Amino acid sequence: MASLTDQFIMHFGEMGSRWGINRTIGQIYALLVAHPQPLTADEIAERLCFSRSNVSMGLKELDGWQLLKRSYRPGDRREYFTSPDDAWEIFRKLAEERHKREIAPTLTMLRDALLQPETDPGEAHLRRRMREMHDLIEMLTGWFLEVQRLDRGTLERLMQLGAGVTKLLDFRDRLGGASVARKPRIEPTLTPAHAAENVDGL
Repeated sequence: MASLTDQFIMHFGEMGSRWGINRTIGQIYALLVAHPQPLTADEIAERLCFSRSNVSMGLKELDGWQLLKRSYRPGDRREYFTSPDDAWEIFRKLAEERHKREIAPTLTMLRDALLQPETDPGEAHLRRRMREMHDLIEMLTGWFLEVQRLDRGTLERLMQLGAGVTKLLDFRDRLGGASVARKPRIEPTLTPAHAAENVDGL
């Protein structure tokens, strides 16, 4: 059976393509997370059986995502690499890159298309659907950007508050039973910033 480290590295390699990165980069990053000490590019290549050029390209990509920490040792000209220590910061960077690569281009395309003159009546249905998509993505993007601006402590409390509300609503539904007509939920229109202002008082 593969070691826990090997399982972790292989899984991140498989998941890499779903995050917009290739298998090699996913495995390099997983090794940096799993290893207790910073590693040189040569050590990474040896551990993963990758070519030195592939490791260099992978490190460059991770550096562009701001998912690398570099360090040096006295009398040693080599660079040592490790991953950021803060899991929240790692998540923020991955979310930012995914938004930049996947969400932002789609929103731009929809916005540009909807600004074009309406010349074909046959496209009315498509325009209506595109408008719905645009408005939804724009709303979610606004929430995403506001959440990104929150500090870690506030974000943690806000997420815990959301989890608590979900459990409370589920408990209420179980008490009501299947035979009781449920009232439609009225979703709050507060932004993350507005909600965060009231977290401490709850």
